[in-house]
Amino acid sequence: MAQMISTMPMVDAAPAVSAIMASKLPQAACLDAPASGGITVVSRQHVRPDAASAMADLTLSVSDLPMLSCHYIQKGLFFPAPDLPMSSLVSLLVSSLSRALAAVPALAGRLVTLPDDRIVIRCNDAGVDFLHAVAPGLSLDDFLVPDADVPTKLTKDLFPMDRTVSYEGHRRPLTSFQVTVLRDGAVFIGIVANHAVVDGTSFWHFFNTWAAICRGDSPTPLDFRRNFFGDSTAVLRFHGGVGPAVTFDADAPLRERVFHFSADAIREMKAIANRRPGGGGGGHDAEVYGKMAHDPKNNPESRGEISSFQSLCAQIWLAVTRARKRLSPDATTTFRMAVNCRHRLRPAISPAYFGNAIQSAVTTATVSELARHDLRWAAGKLNASLAAYGDGAIRRAAAAWQAKPGCFPLGNPDGSVITMGSSNRFPMYEGNDFGWGRPLAVRSGRANKFDGKMSAFPGHAGDGSVDIEVCLPPETMAALLRDAEFMQYVSCPSHLL
Repeated sequence: MAQMISTMPMVDAAPAVSAIMASKLPQAACLDAPASGGITVVSRQHVRPDAASAMADLTLSVSDLPMLSCHYIQKGLFFPAPDLPMSSLVSLLVSSLSRALAAVPALAGRLVTLPDDRIVIRCNDAGVDFLHAVAPGLSLDDFLVPDADVPTKLTKDLFPMDRTVSYEGHRRPLTSFQVTVLRDGAVFIGIVANHAVVDGTSFWHFFNTWAAICRGDSPTPLDFRRNFFGDSTAVLRFHGGVGPAVTFDADAPLRERVFHFSADAIREMKAIANRRPGGGGGGHDAEVYGKMAHDPKNNPESRGEISSFQSLCAQIWLAVTRARKRLSPDATTTFRMAVNCRHRLRPAISPAYFGNAIQSAVTTATVSELARHDLRWAAGKLNASLAAYGDGAIRRAAAAWQAKPGCFPLGNPDGSVITMGSSNRFPMYEGNDFGWGRPLAVRSGRANKFDGKMSAFPGHAGDGSVDIEVCLPPETMAALLRDAEFMQYVSCPSHLL
């Protein structure tokens, strides 16, 4: 086991309760009554950085401000049972969290609106909440069920601040944390982070930072300058201090499932997507691909190789569109993909830039076009859109937002949108060993979920496999599960068998 720190953190709380003791507590002794999944909060601590912050206010950028209407990000990891008492584990996590907040003081602050309506992160060491919960009636097998929907009634209780809108960071902590101990000793560590303060890259940088400190390593320094677009005078005004609401119906019925795509399945899709025209196929296909080959946007030589992930996204786009039975043939379908701007800007900004540096690349096609064409065609469309999303496109989008500021319109108002978030390149398993073992699985809460919202996770094996978390209405999910063309690529990860 790696060395783990044991310094005392700056906290304001009652002491943590061990898992064994907590499971025997009478109902009145628990801080929160058991929710639908039988998860009970047994201690709540307010944790401050272990060193005072000297960081000045950080002004929210043109990439941060649109996220004020989004829910806080909710992501977490299941871990094997640690080889130490639960009271020691909680103390260890709180102590290392206090040191991690000193390294990343933005997460221990609050949002403040200045007299000129600029919104800043005030790094005032106000602190965060840390909850210790137990689930004496639940085990890892209750959460990670092969070939089944995610048990959202259980997973939602693994996270605090459920469905909190990011603007609430004016009044509430910018991050909250919960460690939940299951009956079999497995542990879930969940982080909830304000989406106007972090994007996915920054979120997982902090998760890695906390884990590194916990196991006795030094964290990687982060870049807190929020000026990669330069200074902007654009502001978002919220009269009377009443912030925005989310832009979608958070209570619409959804089924959620994590589909696993093995490295072999992804290689097969990539090979199909990059196959040259000719060598069989009917006259119609030859005509279609002949036109594509002479279109500079679609020519393989000009666009470069279609990636594994683009190939997978194309397969999802085709299948989900087929599953949406109510769409008319002339309806326009939209595939939105979150784009990390850090390496696309010129000059590039640091990979360790801490804040939002994302935009949304949009690809469209009609339902009939997707029905007529195949994986290669759809993947070519996605590839062309992403290849064109460079420095110029990013800066044009930023300039357009500054000319007309507004919150990011998450959702699917016409029922024909797919929104792909997160990334299979995020270090969810790599770098997140807190000192007692590598994570077993990643799961998310209910934040920012609607019809067509999808999130990409790396496969647990680290072999190029990918997990896609898919949220769809019940009837659409049922149709997708009956789609043999799609399901032939789906398998169960070996660690869940």
